[in-house]
Amino acid sequence: MTQRFLRALINEASRPFAGGGHFAYRYSRGKLSSDSIFREILKRGLFPTNARYLDLGCGQGSLFAWLLAARKLYEAGNWPVDWPVPPKPQELRGIELMQKDVDRATRAFGIDHPVVHIEQGDMTQATFGRADVITILDALHYFDHASQRDVLKRIRAALPPGGLFLTRVGDASAGLPYHICNWVDHAVTFIRGHRLPRLYCRPLDEWIAMLEDLDFIVETDSMNEGKPFANVMLVCHLPK
Repeated sequence: MTQRFLRALINEASRPFAGGGHFAYRYSRGKLSSDSIFREILKRGLFPTNARYLDLGCGQGSLFAWLLAARKLYEAGNWPVDWPVPPKPQELRGIELMQKDVDRATRAFGIDHPVVHIEQGDMTQATFGRADVITILDALHYFDHASQRDVLKRIRAALPPGGLFLTRVGDASAGLPYHICNWVDHAVTFIRGHRLPRLYCRPLDEWIAMLEDLDFIVETDSMNEGKPFANVMLVCHLPK
């Protein structure tokens, strides 16, 4: 059941990108099928049912397509009985620096989608507004340490009591797996048609300390699924 369900979920989540060109479609299928964090978000019930979401560095909107597909399958009665009810987002707002990705998102979701709104912008400068859940998946390390701290402070200010910030970072203290992560990051960025970035990583303990200084309660979990990487998911809640 689970494997059939996951195939159906990947098919449904990738479907919006089919009209956006071969790359957009193949990239979404590859990302959603190989990256365990998407499955774990749903399997663990990490997101609230009714909420406003803000994804910073959202790319072409793969996370949004995943959440919408999950809700569609659930409402159609095609959902594992041992998985929590998937979220029904009130709003899915994304901010993405790269115009190419914004264009792919626009072709996938259209310009008048009732829930999804993706805009071009730099998260180090953009206005966050208010959200119940804020996510940054594999993008915090693209800008310098001072900007990282500022972004996290503004995320803290944008969330209500009990709000959730979910991110994934590379642990710079992990040795060889950390260097493999960086190599893969450069390769994927190049394949997506963007310049190769300078990376500003930190040891895991430093990420946690910075978040705890902002009053977040931080839970950590390795997010590599057997791959020789140093990725760690940080699930950060504000006190209610």
